[in-house]
Amino acid sequence: MVVAAVVLVVRELSGPTGGTDPDPTPSSSEAAASDRRAVLAVKIDNVAAARPQTGLSAADLVYVEPVEGGLTRLLALYRGRPPAVIGPVRSARATDLSLLAQFGRPALAYSGAAPELLPSLRSASLTSASPAEIPDAYFRDDSRPSPHNLYLRPQQVPDGEVAPEGAFPATGAAPGSGAAAAAVAIRYPAAAFTFTWSADIGRYLIGLDGSPLTSVDEGQAAAATIVEQRVAVRLGERGETGTVPNSPIAQTVGTGKATMWRDGQRFAATWDRTTATAPTQFTATSGQLLPVSDGPLWILLVPA
Repeated sequence: MVVAAVVLVVRELSGPTGGTDPDPTPSSSEAAASDRRAVLAVKIDNVAAARPQTGLSAADLVYVEPVEGGLTRLLALYRGRPPAVIGPVRSARATDLSLLAQFGRPALAYSGAAPELLPSLRSASLTSASPAEIPDAYFRDDSRPSPHNLYLRPQQVPDGEVAPEGAFPATGAAPGSGAAAAAVAIRYPAAAFTFTWSADIGRYLIGLDGSPLTSVDEGQAAAATIVEQRVAVRLGERGETGTVPNSPIAQTVGTGKATMWRDGQRFAATWDRTTATAPTQFTATSGQLLPVSDGPLWILLVPA
């Protein structure tokens, strides 16, 4: 069964504050521990009750995944020094496990998972870092409604492994010129993302559901590069190992169409990932490798 197609619209587009960070400044020991180059992945909530998030703007790579009810969740990857607090943290999905396989053995912070997914989480190539395993790394913000109030202190998460060479998309100049694209809108059935080019900062400012998507620590989130990655999406079946019934699973191994926005321009592309442990590569229509800009990368997994 295939999830209903997402409507993609490209058009011209004409921070709130909040959240709780009771321990914004890491201690000297925490700061030393956070100067790591291992990959930390955090599952982040992005529904209205979860906004503004904390620590989102510091992510090197953010995946937008389709989930139940036409909504989306974020899988944020950090390498180097993570922020002192990240959240709100939500549950893992089967899509996460497939995506993270290309990054070696990262640490994954998540609030929990459906019972059907737990065996796959235990056997996956990652360091599992849920509250059940490291409760001291998490805290609740009582000023927010549950379940949108669980936060992570990443300095207390055991290190994952450094990602293999080439796991993250290569950075560099684009091959040739793309089409001018100052604004982009990508719609899921129950979530609408906008990206508006700012020449002043050289990045796209991110909006969600008609409002700026803000991070408590750094204001409106921004991306240097946006990728719409068209993927097959199926629903998990009852009794199927490692899947949750009726939960969307994005197929990120294979090949398909993609569109990249960077430098205020749009580039038609294809994506290719030959195996679960192989990196995802983006190629321009000319056949040349299509690198990303230096800075935050957002990849939106859109049902083909």
